[in-house]
Amino acid sequence: MSVSFDNRVAVVTGAGSGLGRAHAQVLAARGVKVVVNDLGGNTAGEGGSTRAADDVVKSIVDAGGEAVANYDSVASLEGGQNIVKTAIDNFGGVDIVINNAGNVRDKSFAKMDLDNFTAIMDVHLMGAVYVTKAAWPLMLENKFGRVVMTSSSAGLFGSHGHTNYGSAKISLIGFMNALIQEGSKKNVLVNSIAPMALTRMTEEVMSPKLAPMMQPEFVSAMVAFLCSDECDLSGQIVECGMGYYSKVQIVEGAGVLLGGGEVPSPEEVQANWGAISDMSEAKTYRHAGQVIRSVFNKMKEEGVLSKQ
Repeated sequence: MSVSFDNRVAVVTGAGSGLGRAHAQVLAARGVKVVVNDLGGNTAGEGGSTRAADDVVKSIVDAGGEAVANYDSVASLEGGQNIVKTAIDNFGGVDIVINNAGNVRDKSFAKMDLDNFTAIMDVHLMGAVYVTKAAWPLMLENKFGRVVMTSSSAGLFGSHGHTNYGSAKISLIGFMNALIQEGSKKNVLVNSIAPMALTRMTEEVMSPKLAPMMQPEFVSAMVAFLCSDECDLSGQIVECGMGYYSKVQIVEGAGVLLGGGEVPSPEEVQANWGAISDMSEAKTYRHAGQVIRSVFNKMKEEGVLSKQ
């Protein structure tokens, strides 16, 4: 079965280079009309230029595709609205949002100016919030939408010197998990990628041996699938790059009940840490309510509820 896009319109943020550029070009090559958003700043998110977005638009148009540029920053409510408005004004709507815009300001937490913490959150998390918020009502109304968040292994698993970046990236998973509860029944699907690719933000730390295999297009293949009409997945986290693709899950162990209905002592917690941390029967949940129900069921099975 082919992956298709039925006259779709996409917004790709941070699309002036790297991953965003590849996403925009791959989608445009398959007939998607693309808003190429890029502030044109440096990797810290400072400065600005129209050249980055314009160059990508030219490459798409020269190849026979349709695209327009937008130069707004994602890090404001007005910017997010203007980005989506560009799609509406030029193409009549928006079907796909790829939240790719990012910046880096690496430093150990002890030495970090907290302005550099909030600057990262403003772009990665709030940028995704502002752009998605502007597109969300249209997607719900049209009963079609595809949203892709760009997370990172730095957020999923941690990375030294990336407290700001890692915090922003894991927060996108929480944002996704809440959105899927609201969008799935109306065919508005939200997924996340954790990419491994050579970009402006990674070129200084990337091994030269790996660089030839880290073309952004390896990631864009997964993004294109997640944005397609055929995709029916929502709430997925996918590590991808270099031809490697793997689903990542947040799971919870079987757990134990302590105290028999009474508050257990710290010593009882300590004594049972092995059972508490046993992941041999770990499973994932679709929403938070399933966790509560699972606990209640365990309490019923062990007769704890009858004591209340």
